[in-house]
Amino acid sequence: MAEEELELDRRDWIAGLEKGLRIIEAFSDAHPRLTPSTAARRTGITRTAARRYLLTLQHLGYVDSDGTHFWLTPRILRLGWSYFDSAKVPRAVQPFLQRISLELGGSAFFAVLDEDEVVFVARNGIGRVQSLGFVLGARIAANLASAGIVLLACKPPEEVDRWLTGRKFIPYTPHSYTNVEDVRSVIEKARTFGYSILEQQLEQDRRGIAVPVRTRAGVVVGAISVSLPIGNETTQQALTRALPVLREAEHALLALL
Repeated sequence: MAEEELELDRRDWIAGLEKGLRIIEAFSDAHPRLTPSTAARRTGITRTAARRYLLTLQHLGYVDSDGTHFWLTPRILRLGWSYFDSAKVPRAVQPFLQRISLELGGSAFFAVLDEDEVVFVARNGIGRVQSLGFVLGARIAANLASAGIVLLACKPPEEVDRWLTGRKFIPYTPHSYTNVEDVRSVIEKARTFGYSILEQQLEQDRRGIAVPVRTRAGVVVGAISVSLPIGNETTQQALTRALPVLREAEHALLALL
């Protein structure tokens, strides 16, 4: 449970809102259509309550139904786009992402950490559609992205230890790290050097390099990363070429945020 939740006075807690959001989050790629019974199992609430929440969401236009199953409608995107429309940082980083893409010839992203995943909330590319869909709002496991590693590295070591404890890593390529100690090692290197570099973890023949983005108060608000083809460029050559560009953006944003 987040620290903010622990500090919230129970008199201010709206349990119905929490349960309604849990119903929305119960829909996924593996569960695009839910019955009230399935929704209840996935959220831990009763079937009767799940049905009432689903019917309310249907009345509001956020889900549709054939009488048995329920599924999300495009209106649900309003909730996510409200973030994009109102968040200051993704708008501030956009010009820097454009410059990074032009200078380095790759796709640049701004991502934030959300529990076990990084979420890409701003991006700029130069004509290459990534096969794994780094579109706005895309989410991937934090250990597979250079942005995820550098954001984990900004957390206290004891928090990283808790995050790693008992975790299972799913390989996406033959090069993906599946051992906890390997992931711990790349996080420690990112903490030491202030940047992260990952190669062929999510997609073969691609490398990602990321730096954290902080406010003037020192609060980490996300990470800027660039995805580059490996080609004939060595790891050191890629760092020599890309890291100064990313550092320049990092330092410029420090004065803006």
